[in-house]
Amino acid sequence: MTSHSLPAGHSAPAGHSAPAAHQAPADHSAPGGHSAPAGGFDALMAEVLAGSGGRFGHRQHVQLTWLAVRRYGMPAAIGLVSDGIRRTARYAGAPQKYHETISRAWVELIAHHATAGHGTVGHATARHATAQPAGGDAGFAAFAAGNPLLLDKRLLTRFYRPATLASPAARAGWVEPDRAPFPWVSHS
Repeated sequence: MTSHSLPAGHSAPAGHSAPAAHQAPADHSAPGGHSAPAGGFDALMAEVLAGSGGRFGHRQHVQLTWLAVRRYGMPAAIGLVSDGIRRTARYAGAPQKYHETISRAWVELIAHHATAGHGTVGHATARHATAQPAGGDAGFAAFAAGNPLLLDKRLLTRFYRPATLASPAARAGWVEPDRAPFPWVSHS
């Protein structure tokens, strides 16, 4: 997850230093009836930027994803965050920066910890999590303090080999971890 900036010749919306991505698809439906509204990514982005002084690095990606999971549940958050990052990369003139496996893996990891009360409930609960109040900046600060590994951009290398993440298949679609299973995967 990298920092975003506006392409030359574009200006940010009033009060923001990153692009408000183009209008989101009307619905990010998910099993269980959870969905994110049109513009949901843009609203989450604005909320995160307001609390970060306009900076949007890895910590802000984690916060945006945490907000999406808490508000809409994991399945809808995967679509919302992935579509938002894809649109933002395209808007910035760098559509090749979008990576499907990395985007989804981060949402799943954050959802596992966000809905698990810092890891105490299984991923099945995260997969069908109901929308909850977001918890604001203080809620995210507590979440981040309780899950410091999520703030390490290299965390996915515990689960994926670098060559796997660099592959065209992983960039274009979902690829399962090939180094170690995610923590919610049963070892039966």
